[in-house]
Amino acid sequence: MPNIRFQSLEALSSRKPTEFIVPDGGVPTYYGKHVFNQKAMQSWLSAEAYKSVMSATQHGTKIDRAMADQIASAMKAWSNTLGATHYTHWFQPLTGATAEKHDSFFEPAAGGQAIERFDGGMLVQQEPDASSFPNGGIRNTFEARGYTAWDPTSPAFVIGKTLCIPSVFVSYTGEALDYKTPLLRALQSIDVAAASVCQYFDKNVKKVTATLGWEQEYFLVDSAMFKARPDLLLTGRTLLGHAPAKGQQLEDHYFGSIPERVIMYMRELEYEAHLLGIPLKTRHNEVAPGQYEMAPLYEEANLAVDHNSLIMDVMEKVALRHGFRVLLHEKPFAGVNGSGKHNNWSLATDTGINLLSPGKNPKSNLQFLTFFINIIKAVHTHADLLRSSIAAASNDHRLGANEAPPAIISVFIGSQLSQVLDELEKIEGGKLSAEQKTELKLNVVGKIPEILLDNTDRNRTSPFAFTGNKFEFRAVGSTANCAGPMTILNAILANQLIEFKAEVDALIENKMKKDDAIFNVLKEYIKSSKDIRFEGDGYSQAWADEAAKRGLSNVKTTPRALDFFVSGQTLGLFEGLGIMNHKEVHARHEIMLENYQKKIQIESRVLGDMAGNHIVPTALRYQSLLMQNLQGMKQVFDEATFNRLAKVPKSMIEEIAERITVIIEKREAMVEERKKANKLEDMRERAIAYCEKVLPYFEAIRYQSDKLEMLIDDEVWTLPKYREMLFMK
Repeated sequence: MPNIRFQSLEALSSRKPTEFIVPDGGVPTYYGKHVFNQKAMQSWLSAEAYKSVMSATQHGTKIDRAMADQIASAMKAWSNTLGATHYTHWFQPLTGATAEKHDSFFEPAAGGQAIERFDGGMLVQQEPDASSFPNGGIRNTFEARGYTAWDPTSPAFVIGKTLCIPSVFVSYTGEALDYKTPLLRALQSIDVAAASVCQYFDKNVKKVTATLGWEQEYFLVDSAMFKARPDLLLTGRTLLGHAPAKGQQLEDHYFGSIPERVIMYMRELEYEAHLLGIPLKTRHNEVAPGQYEMAPLYEEANLAVDHNSLIMDVMEKVALRHGFRVLLHEKPFAGVNGSGKHNNWSLATDTGINLLSPGKNPKSNLQFLTFFINIIKAVHTHADLLRSSIAAASNDHRLGANEAPPAIISVFIGSQLSQVLDELEKIEGGKLSAEQKTELKLNVVGKIPEILLDNTDRNRTSPFAFTGNKFEFRAVGSTANCAGPMTILNAILANQLIEFKAEVDALIENKMKKDDAIFNVLKEYIKSSKDIRFEGDGYSQAWADEAAKRGLSNVKTTPRALDFFVSGQTLGLFEGLGIMNHKEVHARHEIMLENYQKKIQIESRVLGDMAGNHIVPTALRYQSLLMQNLQGMKQVFDEATFNRLAKVPKSMIEEIAERITVIIEKREAMVEERKKANKLEDMRERAIAYCEKVLPYFEAIRYQSDKLEMLIDDEVWTLPKYREMLFMK
């Protein structure tokens, strides 16, 4: 009888692509159909109610209860046309996944009748049980109350038969228990700080919006193979598995022809995304076999974060219909590229200007330089905090592994822009002469648009790179909620811009002209932040050595990197901007450490189970076959012939025994280290113990297992192999 692995292969080979045909008329006919967007609101709301929602969205004004009742009634009626029978406050707790509790519109009425009801109170607030969500010690287990509150800046949508209302999630005592609340506070901070600086250049600017365009990388594997791999099923990555003879070395998968079965999946995924107003634009094969990428157009950061969280859920649902499972883990397969989620970030004004795009005149280019240099300064000042924003057990496998940016935070801006900053730095004196101003504005600032036309190359080894009209935070992991790094990135720039304006205003008060004051402050920032700029190969040891000389941190593991999240500087930053108080920050630190520890703990248990239930029994079974073969040879051949021919099977039997012994010894040692770690009360110490004492056994066990995989008969080996999972048509 064929084993599980061959049943999986049979399921894969017999599977036909699930045909999906895009409806007639194309995307414009159904884009946003399942979203209560401006178009829907204009159709379903009164003019007064529509104006109220727009004011709340654009200016943060409150919606009164009477108006909320109108909006709720219209929202329910709209969702009913799409078949909605339930509603939920859709939120993003600190589990890393989205959460939802569905309530029916149905309510019993007098006389055994039934009605449907959805009023403003139901729209604005719900009370889910908060006791089972991570809280970092903010709540006791018996204190269950928590609140979700409607976020009107992100439109409601319908999935299946449920009206989903994007919401924040806070504790009974008001502390944020989600990703969205700090993000919204950070976006408010950057709006105020950036708009204030824009007043130096354009008095018409009243609002600045942070924008985000994420790029989501992922792997697809056949569902049958996924189920036959306990490690994929329980951890999202392969803890064992020998690299195939052919991986990605021929560089033939990247941007190659998309397999038919995969393209059918992508078409349906895009259709579902477009119904939900997610502006997916790009799809292609990624570097590793079985790896793909999708990317949307830019959106306001809060909406983009919601859409990325939503699409990760939709991906899984659509994949199941096509016989796939989606792997979002940063490193699901050893030996081939892992997956990231590049965060392309910029700032836009309400006057239609991208603040990271130069204009046609020196004035607008000075504005560009102001924000450009302040961003570099902010990253330099808070590089360690930025490093902590991408720290995760799964991302540790990727950072610095010659496929992704290193754990050292640096900024790439290109040689030509570096030259511009160097020229600005060389300007001497406080007040600029007329000649200096002319030289600066015409020959330096005025030429920036021309420079950027040629500054199109990218440095894929840089974690934070300027790419023409935006910065690309390349080090974000594929499983991450974008809200984490986006909160920190916008917060550090908001803080930096506040400091910048204070310094410039002080010089202006001392009778220095505005342009002179701006240039003087920028010049000092260029000097003080120069160490963070790096144009070379971020993968090289030479850069690690140079970074150490510059005083830049190179913290490669999550438990150590998370120390930066609770530094005095970080606590002061968050509290000063009103993004999080000390209690909320320390709670998140505790949650992130616990999440790390639990993931390594689960992986350790799965690895131990696979070693004991799959690898060792399979090896013993094959060893027994070799011994039987040896006994048969002894009966057939004379002693001299037998001694000559038996060398190979004897050697194989001995090698199997040696490798089994090492696996068992390492597994037992790993379990003992795990027991010691579990006794540690302090969560940081426990996470470090799992990182530095338990995790090292993974590679030792894997090495022996992967050698056995290459030694043992293919028909006997029970687990799907890399060559079968990665090369899928």
